[in-house]
Amino acid sequence: QAQFVESGGGLVQPGGSLRVSCEVSGITFRDYHMSWVRQAPGKRLEWVSDINTGGTETRYADSVKGRFTISRDNAKNTLYLQMNDLKPEDTAVYYCSKFFGRAETDYTTLGTRGQGTQVTVSS
Repeated sequence: QAQFVESGGGLVQPGGSLRVSCEVSGITFRDYHMSWVRQAPGKRLEWVSDINTGGTETRYADSVKGRFTISRDNAKNTLYLQMNDLKPEDTAVYYCSKFFGRAETDYTTLGTRGQGTQVTVSS
């Protein structure tokens, strides 16, 4: 069973940057299309971005397009999300996940997730 350990979150001012990471174990990481999802207070899990197995194809939610970059290191079994020009509405707990779909997919009941990493954007 897949296990995920997210890290790298924190408190950042609007316009700032953070890179969050996710170490994956329990599966052959390089064989899986992966996603980042996030959950803001009082809201459902929201798909943010995904990346194919080789790291050559990426997709982003409209709300983060042009500001966030997803990447992966298959040798290190690690998924990354570089977040630039952060906005208060990016405040959420960020999780990595196997890919199950994009904007219309409810990740709440799909697969497993780690503890997540809190990103807070505030002045």
